[in-house]
Amino acid sequence: MANPLETLATRARYGSRQLPRVAWYVGHGLAMRRISARARERVLQNRPMASSEQPIPDQRRLFQDLGALLERDIENVERGYYPMPDDNDGSFLDVLRRSRLFFQDLPEVNRRREENDNSEVYTDENKGKRPRYYLQNFHYQSGGWMTEDSAARYDTQVEVLFNGSANIMRRQLLPPIIEHVRAGNQRTMKLLDVACGTGRFLHAVKQALPRLRVTGVDMSEPYVKAAQKHLKKWSWVDFFIANGEQLPFEDNSFDVVSSVYMFHELPPKVRPIVFSEMARVVKPGGVMAIMDSLQRGDIPAYDGLLETFPANFHEPYYMGYLDEKFSKFAEKSGVETVLDMPVFVSKAMVFTKPG
Repeated sequence: MANPLETLATRARYGSRQLPRVAWYVGHGLAMRRISARARERVLQNRPMASSEQPIPDQRRLFQDLGALLERDIENVERGYYPMPDDNDGSFLDVLRRSRLFFQDLPEVNRRREENDNSEVYTDENKGKRPRYYLQNFHYQSGGWMTEDSAARYDTQVEVLFNGSANIMRRQLLPPIIEHVRAGNQRTMKLLDVACGTGRFLHAVKQALPRLRVTGVDMSEPYVKAAQKHLKKWSWVDFFIANGEQLPFEDNSFDVVSSVYMFHELPPKVRPIVFSEMARVVKPGGVMAIMDSLQRGDIPAYDGLLETFPANFHEPYYMGYLDEKFSKFAEKSGVETVLDMPVFVSKAMVFTKPG
């Protein structure tokens, strides 16, 4: 039985780390909405968008659910799934620098939103180097996924979008992975993270499983460079520049294959290809773990919010994602669904490969 004083101390320590972080990004969101309000009004005047008839949660509901997410996170710590989270945000000067980059880009984000300009990165220099669907200004941010400045501001942008809960939601994908790895030998097992971005999820994995060999793949050199810097203190970490449609690994190579916030940014024809590739490289008996946005019907009270999301951010494939049936992908790829769990505005999906 847990010592009440130890539990209290653990929760106090957790709150002292996470609550100021959430407040920081909630404040950024309030400032962003104030700065961008006029631009959004002009967008609606010049490019009317259909409003959703589905329910949209109010601020009270959102913060209640955010509180439930924080409770789940600390409970995972108390159960020993992972240690007290270290978000690895760097020094306060590092945090301020990323904040400055975020706000500096807002005028350009608002301009692109007004003009519906989303293909600035589709240049003669980039053509042919990456798939056409990849060369877009997702979220209307400068540089798309192709520049170092984009990689530097990305984590702040996502945390502002999710009211400081992005890393918390990512961590909710850890328990099934940790259970699988702890049932075997961590030193001989391997994890692959597809579309690893700046490495935030891999950093959470290494905190919980420091002796696990992990590999990250992404199509963006600047983002992989940021991930290498983010995980520089850890051993047994590899990175590759690779396309999820054709992973450069042999069949049955990894005990765990993961992906976080990738599938909603893939065209409909590409999603099953990437899913199938992930299933191909996971070992029989292994685990596929995916974290992405909620889908329509997961939490009906959020359906309206999901439908309005692509109206404010350039997410060209998001509406199709909302009704995508991952169970069909699983059936065709020879894996079985074992978990489909809402996590605030995200969802965790876990599959196993029989054998």
